[in-house]
Amino acid sequence: MKAQRPACTWEHGADEISYQMVRDYVASRREEIRVEAGRGVVEAFVPQTHRPGGEAEVDFGDVTVRLAGELVTCYLFAFRLSYSGKAVHRVFASAGQEAFFEGHVHALNVLGGVPTGKVGYDNLKAAVAQVLGFSRQRVETERWTAFRSHYGLESLYCQPGIRGAHEKGGVEGQIGWFRRNHLTCSPFLRSARSPSSTR
Repeated sequence: MKAQRPACTWEHGADEISYQMVRDYVASRREEIRVEAGRGVVEAFVPQTHRPGGEAEVDFGDVTVRLAGELVTCYLFAFRLSYSGKAVHRVFASAGQEAFFEGHVHALNVLGGVPTGKVGYDNLKAAVAQVLGFSRQRVETERWTAFRSHYGLESLYCQPGIRGAHEKGGVEGQIGWFRRNHLTCSPFLRSARSPSSTR
């Protein structure tokens, strides 16, 4: 038994157009039509520009290292300048406030100064005592406020949750790059034979 297609009258010699072709076209155009009618979400982006030495991003990332023969999870501090992409890294046993401060001191010494603009941060406990709603306002920890004031750092906190996930993409990518290029072990083989050979 064959499925019956509804009878259609096609204009302009469009006999060869199938129902699936029309369906695919409508599916691809549906969102465009909504946008044109003022009812859809417009995808937009704002290209970022940075001044040399102006802005930076800071984050911690988990790394696994072999310490005294044991695999241990440690924390990689990364401080990345937005314009040049130059980054300073340091591995710590914890991502606590002391490591956060020491990472900053090390990075600022290596870079030879403090960025003239804002430094982007997640809402880490080392710096943020309380997130105020879904804005960028924060109640900072007292020690972080004192540290930041001493060095003249101007902080910019990412929006909480998924809305702010893209705001520090440079340093997030930098942590992944560091893991892949500096913390990937070479494979251990018992002999020179290929591990996939069966002979």
